[in-house]
Amino acid sequence: MYNDYDNLNFEERLQLTESEIRRRHQQRMFLHRNAQLLQHELELEAELLEENPELAQVIHSLNMQEIQSNQQGLQNVLGSKESASKEQSVWSKFFPGLEGNYGVD
Repeated sequence: MYNDYDNLNFEERLQLTESEIRRRHQQRMFLHRNAQLLQHELELEAELLEENPELAQVIHSLNMQEIQSNQQGLQNVLGSKESASKEQSVWSKFFPGLEGNYGVD
């Protein structure tokens, strides 16, 4: 089967192989560093929530409201016979500038 390596001499193939090894190593190091940063972020978040139970409760409440809103929106999209009321995003209650027309006229 023909490929791009067929027309290369040994040294050219070796250079390409070394280049590929370096690229894969850099990619692995990048992914490893990202995993470390994510782990650190999760640890900080857990610490913050542990130290502030009221913040954890507010976040939980907002997430539950958002889930319920999304479920209702999905039911409306799937053809629920209930009339679709225009609802504000949960977050727009806290950030009024984010208000928008989310319903159908």
